[in-house]
Amino acid sequence: MTANDYYNSQPNYYAQASHPNHVPSHNTYAAYEPSSSSAQHTPYSQSTMNHTFGSDEPLDPRYHGSSKPVPPARDTHPQSIPLQPSKLNTKTSDLRHQNTQYPPSPESRVEAQLLPERRRRKKKEGWFRGKIPWIVYVVTLAQLTTFVVEIIRNSITTGSPIMTRPQFNPMIGPSPYVLINMGARFVPCMRRDEDIQEANPPITTWHCPNSTSNNADDPHNTCDLSALCGFGGLDNQEPNQWFRFIVPIFLHAGLIHIAFNMLLQLTLGREIEKLIGSIRFAIVYFSSGIFGFVLGANFAGKAVASTGASGCLFGILALNLLDLIYHWNERPQPIRELMWLLAEIIFSFLLGLLPGLDNFSHIGGFCMGIALGICILHSPAPLRQRLGESVMPYRNVGSDPDISAMKPAARVARREKMADYTAFRKAPLGFFKGRKPLWWGWWLLRAGALIGVLVGFIVLLNNFYKYHDTCSWCKYLSCLPVSDWCELDNLRVTQTQQSSNTKRNLALAGASVILGMAP
Repeated sequence: MTANDYYNSQPNYYAQASHPNHVPSHNTYAAYEPSSSSAQHTPYSQSTMNHTFGSDEPLDPRYHGSSKPVPPARDTHPQSIPLQPSKLNTKTSDLRHQNTQYPPSPESRVEAQLLPERRRRKKKEGWFRGKIPWIVYVVTLAQLTTFVVEIIRNSITTGSPIMTRPQFNPMIGPSPYVLINMGARFVPCMRRDEDIQEANPPITTWHCPNSTSNNADDPHNTCDLSALCGFGGLDNQEPNQWFRFIVPIFLHAGLIHIAFNMLLQLTLGREIEKLIGSIRFAIVYFSSGIFGFVLGANFAGKAVASTGASGCLFGILALNLLDLIYHWNERPQPIRELMWLLAEIIFSFLLGLLPGLDNFSHIGGFCMGIALGICILHSPAPLRQRLGESVMPYRNVGSDPDISAMKPAARVARREKMADYTAFRKAPLGFFKGRKPLWWGWWLLRAGALIGVLVGFIVLLNNFYKYHDTCSWCKYLSCLPVSDWCELDNLRVTQTQQSSNTKRNLALAGASVILGMAP
């Protein structure tokens, strides 16, 4: 056998030469010179193999032309590389085809479990994926549509899409008379007032929706209260348009007004609705807006024509503040979040002191949001931990939760909650046994907040329609005592003589309030 044939007969040579335990030497690739008698000359004996690789197996006799194992011989080439496969080399070659994957570590197993959830969360991100905030989207669409109708209505009645005469609307919107005619909160359209119907002589002339001047003597520029209030007319002696506590939520004074409100509503409002559910969000949203208008109707000036969803959004700001306080230790930077949130709230309240803005809606909406938030939000996380309760995700009121889609901890908490409901139905009195004083104190606070909400609505509505009580300092909550700003909210009545009859006219009803302009 020639050297070339000998090398070609070794299919595992390179695999053997690349063994990690092999140390090459100067004669690693020394040529093999066969002698005339292969039986007398054995280049690699069994001892060489044993010395080099530690194998006890004899050489394969097929490589030496003999059917018998080669007897041991003195190692004459200690640094040479064997060209025959050994048992160890065979095992090394087999390891190349074995599975070398190790069992996953605990960290990798946790990561593998979280990966589908992260992919699912990433897939659900978007405006119309995952839990869709229907209330925010539907209300926003309704408000934008209503604003377009305002612009069209103002263009038809006054000849301009926005108010330019007699003054320019800085909010870039319609005339206040058009807003009153479309449902703005305007006290003269909602109740009988001693300063209007009971005056001597009573006020008989008002600015019409199509008014473009301050001339109260122009018959084309004036009309009665029924024409100004609209909605099919009303009894001038007994106005009763109570729905003006609700309709103004969908009206806005101008492009700037609605832009700021919609920006906050589609960001913060959207996140809050996805967190607490649509039903809870709707309760807080509309209750805050209505309560803000009720509070303003009692204490703001009678000439105020108030519109906008600002009261609703201040209720949502209150929910955000409560959620931050409830989960203070779980937030990465709670102090920073609190500072930004307080700065936003304080700035909005200060902005409400300017002419043309109804700060009572802001105050009423924020107070209602705090009270209802205590009632409907989960208990604070530290309180739940002290009571031994688990933190559960929100679900829509009256709907069955999808336990299979929850995390393990939330699934256990939901089962515990459902067990509590079952126990309460079976034994109402037994449900309260063994409760800690802290639990009783928190639920008494919740009950007190709910009672306070109901009492607040009843007292303010009763005062608005029956007693008409107000306070001398309340007006400073919505205005600054600068340049008679606080007097702009009041009715300014002028008297004229026509046909020997004295008539009283309301000059710039509402316009002086919303736009902050003197007659």
